[in-house]
Amino acid sequence: MTFKSFLNTLFLSAVLVTPAFAADHYQHIRNATAKVEYGGQTFLIDPFFAPKGSMEGFKGTFNNQACMPLVDLPMSPQDIVKGVDAVIVTHTHDDHWDKAAQQVIPKNLPIFAQHEADARLIRSQGFENVRVLGETFDFKGVQLRKTSGVHGTEAMYANPQLAALLGDAMGVVFQKNGHKTVYIMGDTVWTADVNKALNRFNPDVLVMNTGYARINGIAEGIIMGTPDVLKATQVMPKAKIITVHMDTVNHTTVSRDDMRKFLKGENITERVAVPEDGEAIKF
Repeated sequence: MTFKSFLNTLFLSAVLVTPAFAADHYQHIRNATAKVEYGGQTFLIDPFFAPKGSMEGFKGTFNNQACMPLVDLPMSPQDIVKGVDAVIVTHTHDDHWDKAAQQVIPKNLPIFAQHEADARLIRSQGFENVRVLGETFDFKGVQLRKTSGVHGTEAMYANPQLAALLGDAMGVVFQKNGHKTVYIMGDTVWTADVNKALNRFNPDVLVMNTGYARINGIAEGIIMGTPDVLKATQVMPKAKIITVHMDTVNHTTVSRDDMRKFLKGENITERVAVPEDGEAIKF
């Protein structure tokens, strides 16, 4: 065997023994929009493609005079959709599923929704392959597992008008043998259902929506914030944490800068990633 052949063999061996999850990663696009490469499949999460400043702020929420999105996408919608095998819509609020995305996403692409009401809405928008994500679904070898989320506090849901506005939301767990378990928590506050998911799945990676969005006149947030990130590092001390859903929509009150300052103050910067738009984080 020549030296060159030896090197080629050595390189091939290195490739073959590379862990299966080496290519798995989370690419943060903007807000809660992401491309997740997992188990050989590419999932688009909560596509929100509106151009900067093209939408009014959410009425009755913090900073609602600001038009949104507050920033542009880091790449074209066409580039975002390229290579996507399936779409996951955790809920159909405009900052997770908007008209701009609906115009670009192929109508025959598989889409997973949280329940039949959302599935009916998405089908009515012309999409042909919409499925309700049950407790578990095998998508080409990747196990998708639905988790429950609550888009606000118990007191908020006691108000019928506010409950209708907040609606439902889900999280999703990704699992496959030989791969790290990933839990995208979605638009939720910390509840017993979150604890159940953490205990049941013991995820290696947590993706948390931590912009602490607020409704006017109510101090509590409708999604998580900085204290929840600290809690996650304590409850799941071995997990990698990724924080998103900041710096894009009018009603979030925690920015990336706020988050980074908080992490530094708590000495947990090594545990928590705060990605820029377009940045990919390997698992």
